[in-house]
Amino acid sequence: MKQLVAFTKKELLEQVRGGRFIIFGILFCLFGIMNPATAKLLPWLLEIMSEQFAENSMMITGVEVDALTSWEQFFKNMPILLLVFIVMFSGILTLEYQKGTLINVITKGLKRWKILAAKLLIMLVVWTGGYFITFGITYGYNAYFWDNGIAQSLFFAAFGYYLVGLWLISIVLFASVVLKSASSVILLVGGEVVASYLLSLLPVLQKYVPTFLLSANELLSGAIDRQQYLAAVGISVVLIIFNGILAVLLFNNTSL
Repeated sequence: MKQLVAFTKKELLEQVRGGRFIIFGILFCLFGIMNPATAKLLPWLLEIMSEQFAENSMMITGVEVDALTSWEQFFKNMPILLLVFIVMFSGILTLEYQKGTLINVITKGLKRWKILAAKLLIMLVVWTGGYFITFGITYGYNAYFWDNGIAQSLFFAAFGYYLVGLWLISIVLFASVVLKSASSVILLVGGEVVASYLLSLLPVLQKYVPTFLLSANELLSGAIDRQQYLAAVGISVVLIIFNGILAVLLFNNTSL
């Protein structure tokens, strides 16, 4: 346990020194502010552009914004943060391969699974902390300007997006074990997402793939019942556990 704590502290220090914590802190806070700000400024922006729309024979009537408008921005922006997150952490293990630093810690007696556990813990801390910072800021501003009560099943919908992040983290961990470059990790993660999306085009499989959770924002207006997302939640949890176990098994037999 002491080895795991020590290695995790080392990883944490490297992330701090590399500036990733500061970058993500700024990004998550910025996006949290942007969601309600965009909704609040929308009527003003449309008013400015009304003359241009009028020239194209388009008439803009009074536009009303509420908490739902802001939450729609939240769910539209989260995939962008997810993409940045994956790119930033795609080299969390592959860089160790390239530098040859893992050999030293393993020869000193550090178990391989502890290396993966430390890497996983760092990604979980950043994603969980950042996600709820963005959610918390958006929620607070929405409560101040409007009423969050208008958004149905809000926390369940937010959990769906958070779970997609965990699924992608598990893929990053697995891909980092079998691949030797950050670009390859990104391609594999992207391939998994595309495959999940393509499967969702089949009506029979649509509600069973992780990317189906990215449409959970439809819950906010009551257009869909959250019971329909339970299968995707269950499958995502199974895939997260499977990817984690497979990563450990493969890493134990990987030559460094």
